[in-house]
Amino acid sequence: MAKNKKIFDVFIREKPAMMLVTLLNSTTEVYASTLAKSVDCTYSHVVKILQEMEDAGLVSFEKTGRLKYLKLTKKGEEIAKHVDAINNAL
Repeated sequence: MAKNKKIFDVFIREKPAMMLVTLLNSTTEVYASTLAKSVDCTYSHVVKILQEMEDAGLVSFEKTGRLKYLKLTKKGEEIAKHVDAINNAL
């Protein structure tokens, strides 16, 4: 399995890919801080990646009160499903 994981990382950067899959599989609201913990990444790095994903139309930030939670866009959801399928196929 470790060999398969290595080849997955060749095609797709691990942290951004796992961020998309985590958002796809989440059953509750996800915030940048909780996402950082779940993918074992620093908060600042997660925010930087999320800003790039937002610019690409993959995620959106939904504000409720003082908190902003993350939501996949339709395009982001489609890509996350493909990333998850590739990961599972390997």
